[in-house]
Amino acid sequence: VSLQPATIHEMFSYWAVLGMLTGRPAQAQQKILDFKRSTAAFRALTKDRQRRKRVYFEAIHSKMKTFAPNSMAVFALECAGGINIAADADPVRDTNIAYYGKERILSRAGEIDVYLAQNGAMNRTTVSTIKGEPGFSIIKAVAADQIYIVDEKIVSRPTTRLLEGIYTIGTYLYPDDFDDEALKILRK
Repeated sequence: VSLQPATIHEMFSYWAVLGMLTGRPAQAQQKILDFKRSTAAFRALTKDRQRRKRVYFEAIHSKMKTFAPNSMAVFALECAGGINIAADADPVRDTNIAYYGKERILSRAGEIDVYLAQNGAMNRTTVSTIKGEPGFSIIKAVAADQIYIVDEKIVSRPTTRLLEGIYTIGTYLYPDDFDDEALKILRK
């Protein structure tokens, strides 16, 4: 069996199939329900915010790629209360990665409150690499030192570790909202 979920909805189907294949369909359904409850609780932490932070979420720095709007990483960002500045990005060959390009990033420079980048096998970037990218000094988030690196294992994999990704992103975006209550949600 080969399964490759790219979206949250596909991830839930993936978990259900894994439950059937392992003889644990009820446990898989419970895991899906628990995950959905936790993500709803995370969303509730920022639901009353008048202004949400606008975020560029980098997938591959060297190619100036971001995440597709329906990707797991963008789901984690949105559950944490962030707004994906690259919601108009076009996915690459039905994957969770999307073209964006340096010119498009820079055209939105004044709107980007936070610059997130995944780090792992696909993207080995650092804060200093992002800061040193020619032209990036005009990006609002870069100028304000609002650049954060997130482990790709907690934002790009179809596992319950996405909850850790939501929590981590939330602590970067809204540390006052993602406090002890958020930690309780994560630990459930």
